[in-house]
Amino acid sequence: MPRHGGPEVLELREVERPAPAPGEVLIRVAAAGVNPVDTQVRSGEWVLGEMGAPPMILGWDVAGTIEEVGEGVSEFAAGDRVFGMPRSHAAIAACDADFVAAPAREVAVAPASLTDEQAGALPLAGLTAWQALVGNAEVGEGDRVLIQAAAGGVGHLAVQIAKARGGHVIGTARADRHDFLRELGVDEPIDYTAGPVAEAVSPVDVVIDLVSEDDAGLLASLRALGGGGRLVVIAGDLTDEITAVAREQGTRAVEMLVSPDRVGLESLAALADEGGLRVETDEAFPLAQAADAHRSLEHGRARGKIVLVP
Repeated sequence: MPRHGGPEVLELREVERPAPAPGEVLIRVAAAGVNPVDTQVRSGEWVLGEMGAPPMILGWDVAGTIEEVGEGVSEFAAGDRVFGMPRSHAAIAACDADFVAAPAREVAVAPASLTDEQAGALPLAGLTAWQALVGNAEVGEGDRVLIQAAAGGVGHLAVQIAKARGGHVIGTARADRHDFLRELGVDEPIDYTAGPVAEAVSPVDVVIDLVSEDDAGLLASLRALGGGGRLVVIAGDLTDEITAVAREQGTRAVEMLVSPDRVGLESLAALADEGGLRVETDEAFPLAQAADAHRSLEHGRARGKIVLVP
């Protein structure tokens, strides 16, 4: 990407192949997931100072085989099939490429039950869902869990993780996605276009908010919670006002940003290989058509994830 702008700024260039530093592995990329953060960084809407300035290679999701291991890496060998979300949002992992160098501690053995495209679609969205539900909301048996945008990249994985932990899942999506939600295990599909979601459900224990971008949306999420409930905000900014309202009503509100997590990756892989996690890929685009992949994601109608394949 030579500069910030619309999808048209994305172009295919030949660059020097990276070499793994000590503690890193070099991965031959088989698939790379496309996430909202990619389009936000591309457009310049959300760019942290540590990311630097263009030109840059986008991409945080990767699945592939290890080509080479750096000094000090003993847990992997050339030929191992791995997946991961290398580095944090403060440092672009540059996964939209043929090869990517990644810290060995931030990748894991890929689930044997998933295709390369599915494995490449899983890390960022899967870790977001896992860290929201397990690390922050501590979802357990019998919890009523409301997942917004339940048919999307993070949402469809969150549904299955919540079900695996014994939750009763309510998921929002347009009516034409409700059959898909039921296939995933949603107990109560809700059409968010039909009226306020909080009025369509009885009080829940957990809300995973993937859609609210202002206080009005977050207040609506809080209204869905019962006493002692937990709101996990992923897509929006948690203001002091929202935190105060949550405290006053006897609930808890937290904001999170996904981080690299090998233990989380291993948990996701185990769940997938046990048959408890289906990774839905909506479309797969050749790397040369990355601009079309970004346009498709920004259209906002993807079912599951969009991936790039070299």
